[in-house]
Amino acid sequence: MNLDLMLADLEELVACESFSADHGAVARSARVVADLGVRRLGARPETIVIDGVTHLRWTFGAPRVLVVGHHDTVWPVGTLAERPWSLVDGIARGPGVFDMKAGLVQAFHALASLSSPDGVCLLVTGDEEVGSRSSRALIEESARGCAAAFVLEASGDGGALKTARKGTSNYGVTVHGRAAHAGLEPDKGANAAVELAHQILALNVIASSVDGGTAPDDLGPTTVTPTVLSGGTTVNTVPALASVEVDVRVPTVAAQNRVDELVRALVPRVAGTRLEVSGGPNRPPLEESSSARLFELACRIAKDLGMEPLRGASVGGASDGNFTAGVGCPTLDGLGAVGGGAHAPHEHVVVAEMPDRTRLLAGLITAVLSGEDGG
Repeated sequence: MNLDLMLADLEELVACESFSADHGAVARSARVVADLGVRRLGARPETIVIDGVTHLRWTFGAPRVLVVGHHDTVWPVGTLAERPWSLVDGIARGPGVFDMKAGLVQAFHALASLSSPDGVCLLVTGDEEVGSRSSRALIEESARGCAAAFVLEASGDGGALKTARKGTSNYGVTVHGRAAHAGLEPDKGANAAVELAHQILALNVIASSVDGGTAPDDLGPTTVTPTVLSGGTTVNTVPALASVEVDVRVPTVAAQNRVDELVRALVPRVAGTRLEVSGGPNRPPLEESSSARLFELACRIAKDLGMEPLRGASVGGASDGNFTAGVGCPTLDGLGAVGGGAHAPHEHVVVAEMPDRTRLLAGLITAVLSGEDGG
């Protein structure tokens, strides 16, 4: 692998900002990514715009392997001026360098190193950082029928591959009450804020009722976390409306379904109020059973390449690998860059690791396409 060429490609991607919420920036980034793909793969991608978000897909023959990445980042346009691309003492820095533009570079160079990319689909989405709302169906469609999905999200600590991820659900619980003057006739109101307090306490005990407060596996227990609160209008008015947003992380599909049942079964405590529950499951869990065979294969390939022994990690964060696993496609995640600081100012990539990680991905694709993966 030509590391200098990989770094030139990485600098080009980082230099094009791609904040998820800025569809214009994402479209510009997609053009840069597409041009890079043309140079490395000799093929122009299918450009797919859904709800204003630009996604790219390269399809070679009848796909049996899906390679998944995203080109959007969490960094608002203008961040690059504050923290520009830099490469000092083997560490690359810049917005999105770790999550996950280095992973995209590794994907392109891995595919370019194959004798033929026939049988591979490379999907690069533009809204992963905001929940893949427009790309979910595209991801699932691309994964169905494939023997394996390899996700180029950044690695875990020390380069660990991500063999399991919690599933995610997001809810909004809105309380509808009745306004009244807080001093003259508070009894004629129905206080939505007080009712919301009851609901937050009820939400807080759902997780322990789902898995008994114990961690069912390395992913840790189910978590149900009230996050954003709002309510009321003026200091002297009984609130007629109050709401809370809720973040849910689950280790199993069964836990995700049970949480959904319990959230939707919430009942009001304050007379005159009513509840409205919105949202639901977003990403299903990526369970270890989905990744086990591919992780074993990766360990064998890494050994043959003379790499350090690989480690697997179970993480609470979700990715598009949750969707590929959710439709039954064996999935291995965290194959991207080694480094740290995702979503943080100290985001960085250890560039010396990029060639070996690229060879590892190429070896995995080759093994699956040749039937050596044992599937």
